[in-house]
Amino acid sequence: MKLVSYLANNKEHLGLFVENKIYNLAENANLIGKQLPDSMAAFLNDGNDAMKIAHEVNTGITNNTIKAITANISTDALLAPVPHPTSCRDGYAFRQHVEAARRNRKVPMITEFDQYPIFYFTNHNAIQGPGDIVCMPDHFQKLDFELEVSIVIGKKGRNVKAADADSYIAGYMIMNDMSARTLQMEEMALNLGPAKGKDFSTVIGPWLVTPDELEPYKTAPKNGHVGNAYDLPMTCKVNGKIVSQGNMNSMDWTFAEIIERCAYGVDILPGDVIGSGTVGTGCFLELNGTGLLNDPNYKVQWLQPNDVVEMEIRGLGHLSNTIRKDNSDFSILALKKMAETTA
Repeated sequence: MKLVSYLANNKEHLGLFVENKIYNLAENANLIGKQLPDSMAAFLNDGNDAMKIAHEVNTGITNNTIKAITANISTDALLAPVPHPTSCRDGYAFRQHVEAARRNRKVPMITEFDQYPIFYFTNHNAIQGPGDIVCMPDHFQKLDFELEVSIVIGKKGRNVKAADADSYIAGYMIMNDMSARTLQMEEMALNLGPAKGKDFSTVIGPWLVTPDELEPYKTAPKNGHVGNAYDLPMTCKVNGKIVSQGNMNSMDWTFAEIIERCAYGVDILPGDVIGSGTVGTGCFLELNGTGLLNDPNYKVQWLQPNDVVEMEIRGLGHLSNTIRKDNSDFSILALKKMAETTA
């Protein structure tokens, strides 16, 4: 089942995406005598009961057993599937990416990576879906994409064990953790962050895919790890050219293990979004670093205004965004205070 959020008559709605058509979920639930909310946040808060009704409606549409009503809109109206997450965390699950990034900086692989999964909180109010991404001038100082998978939590939990954690996942989405590398590296020199380098846009979509749809792609997790893993090829194109290829099955830490750490001593809530971290080769920072390591004359690449970024993951769909430049010359990089010197 594919759940979407969309805009119609200047209002957000919750829908099903079935055979290239969008159906309002609440409206079609009424046709079978059931009630569902018309927003993703309320739907997720209603938990398993709402999800069961949604599956019933989806089956009725697929089998033509109900006289389903389409929303009569195009996919251009799609928003982020979870437009207003309760929080947004991003993990660091792919060893290949971490190893390559550290090698490119000429530092050894950090042993702690294999001991526990980590994550950071990003700006859940900067979530976006398909369409334009408007960036400020400083963002274009080494603007980057990051090819990831994300999940959304479907029920409240606390101190969740990894063995039980997959049952807390309502669905999966493509995620592009947009990054302004100059801002990121500037602040992380002070051993804090990432913050301003990451807080302007995190893209998820185009729809939320429920776990049952990924059953055909299930595979074993890495040795010594616990939780569901999936064989899902991942690609990113910029202006029609493939720049990144990976697979979700190369995740070292599973989402179940990441959830276990996220939920330790705190509540996870319906609507929490959690990213996997970048797949190997999944960003220009890594690709440029590897290129320069092998060839000093390597031509580095960063995202530019009007670039089209397209991400595709088996089973999760195709997410397309166009990078736009804000009509502003305001720069926080230009606001640095100069250190005072004494004679």
